[in-house]
Amino acid sequence: MKKVTGLGGVFFKCDDPKGMNEWYAKNLGLPTSEYGTTFEWREVDDPSKKGSTAWCTFPQDTKYFNPSAKPFMINYRVENLVALVEELKKNNVTIVDEITEYDYGKFVHLLDPEGNIIELWEPKEELEG
Repeated sequence: MKKVTGLGGVFFKCDDPKGMNEWYAKNLGLPTSEYGTTFEWREVDDPSKKGSTAWCTFPQDTKYFNPSAKPFMINYRVENLVALVEELKKNNVTIVDEITEYDYGKFVHLLDPEGNIIELWEPKEELEG
């Protein structure tokens, strides 16, 4: 079974998310909004499939990374999240929450051995329209 298929996003805490977004836009050319930015791309093996990778700033007091105390979170794109979570449970991996589903895919959070929060994302298939 394929597990991680790519990087879905990088999320980090900062003192001034708006200021950080503005700095990255001005100095590095990231087309930021209040939510950060999204890099869109096409899959190498099938260019009819689109994908995206998010880059987002969060305030220091966000609860979104809990229970991790770390100032960052990595999101990994995966295939078949339900089967992967079952496999992770068998390996005694700490699963933080239940799988949730949105218009853009399924998500779950887990902790690595050092307490880093990891977000797994099974995106809805993005085909050229």
